[in-house]
Amino acid sequence: MPPPTPRTPLRRLSQGSLSRLSRSGAYPDAPHGLGFLEPALAELIDEAETLQTNAEGLCTLERSLAVFNESFASLLYVMNMHALTTDFPQAPSDASFALASRRAEEDARAALEAIRAAETAAAARRPPTPEKTTTTDRSAGDHTATTDATMSTQPDFADKPKSILKRKGPRKLTAKEKRERGLELEKILAALPLEFRGDDPNLRRNIEQVIEKFLDNPGDAFNIMAFVRLPELNQARANKCLIALVNRKIVIKENSTGTVLYHWQGPPP
Repeated sequence: MPPPTPRTPLRRLSQGSLSRLSRSGAYPDAPHGLGFLEPALAELIDEAETLQTNAEGLCTLERSLAVFNESFASLLYVMNMHALTTDFPQAPSDASFALASRRAEEDARAALEAIRAAETAAAARRPPTPEKTTTTDRSAGDHTATTDATMSTQPDFADKPKSILKRKGPRKLTAKEKRERGLELEKILAALPLEFRGDDPNLRRNIEQVIEKFLDNPGDAFNIMAFVRLPELNQARANKCLIALVNRKIVIKENSTGTVLYHWQGPPP
């Protein structure tokens, strides 16, 4: 009798296999073998694709942030270097507001003085009213009336202000003097800000008129109304030109007498 054929012992079934086996009995339509992995792997593939799309979006966002950070850092660096290397003399400060209020007060005082001078000139142009004298002596009265009439007809220049006295205009310059005057003006304008050297032709002409006023009257002091020539050179323009000359110490500003006067100092050597 032949010996029995050895058999491979049965392996113990896993818990999942038993569960699968029980389900297969309860659900005969369930997939056999590894068929249950197909829907799970399809869902896994969909989730993996979604993860890859989100990861690519994060990479794109990171690159965009890197470009923005580099550009913004460059802008901040340029602004910092610009602030360190550029001066802003026209930027207003506390001193600028104080100077503006002081200029407003000076302009108001100058306007009031101009009105008073006009009133004084108008009063000086009025003819004096003759005074009647009553005396008991006819001869003495006639002599007094004659003397008063003679004195009233004579002009009284001592009582008239200097502003109403006619002054001679500036003398005419020769060709050589005009050439020297032009060179002196160019030297003075070279020390002034750029806006007075050609950016605004009207402003350059105004500053030249102010300078020529000082050069035609050496040693004299003027208030701001002496430079006003309407309509070309108004008070605001004259004030701006005088401020530029005072800042460069070409003109000296003095208000010790209660009236703002400007003295010519000359350009720096």
